[in-house]
Amino acid sequence: MKKLLLRHFPFLYKWRVRQLRLKRHLQNLDPRLRFALERSPVSLPHVAHKHKSVLRRVLAGTHPQLQENKITNLQICLETLDGIQIAPGETFSFWRLTGQPTAAKGYIEGLQLANGRVTTGTGGGLCQMANLLFWLALHTPLEIRERHHHSFDLFPDDRRVIPFGSGTSVAYNYVDLRLHNPTELTFQYRLWLSEEFLEGTIRTDRPLAFRYRIEERNHRFYEEKGRWYRENEIWRLTLDPQNGDLLSSTLLLRNKAEVRYQVSAAAGAG
Repeated sequence: MKKLLLRHFPFLYKWRVRQLRLKRHLQNLDPRLRFALERSPVSLPHVAHKHKSVLRRVLAGTHPQLQENKITNLQICLETLDGIQIAPGETFSFWRLTGQPTAAKGYIEGLQLANGRVTTGTGGGLCQMANLLFWLALHTPLEIRERHHHSFDLFPDDRRVIPFGSGTSVAYNYVDLRLHNPTELTFQYRLWLSEEFLEGTIRTDRPLAFRYRIEERNHRFYEEKGRWYRENEIWRLTLDPQNGDLLSSTLLLRNKAEVRYQVSAAAGAG
């Protein structure tokens, strides 16, 4: 009922957002929180994982210029995150580092999901950066302290190379991505844009004791009360770095989203 009211009465939604932002500002004053704030242009020596994601995607019903605008926004965002180090005991916060995406900082209109709808807004498209950071972190022992998943699957897969539900949603500042470092290692993100991709690595000051692989399980589309849904599980496999033997499996995420595009018969049968 609350979500329905917020969706149909925009002024209530804006009031709720202001309330949540104030609450988060107050929570950030907790002296027990040690945020990662130090950036270095010098890369740590060991690459734990690397990944890249396509910059320009074909999204039905959206203008291609919004993809170009997203790239502009990603470049500005990248400059606040590249080189960030997460020392032992520190917590990485996406919004603590980037701040609010405003026109004064150079951010422009891009696609975003707000209140369950596809719309445009200043700084739109930053979820792609958060997705990259999250996917890299899944291949390390960093702990997920805060992660949000879209409740709607809005577009069919276009050149998807990672499992559905392995990304994250962000909205300043109350919908954050937060990762805690419980180890004695220091981690570092290095990020850059190439012609076609957003690219990044997560690095460490010493080699990881294990290798990690992310696996999707129990993926399916299904129909319920006239609506289509998609669900899966994301597991992290811990492997012996020498021989690749499986040492343990950990369930990280359970995802469920309402599908907002035409589901093929083949997908539905899965």
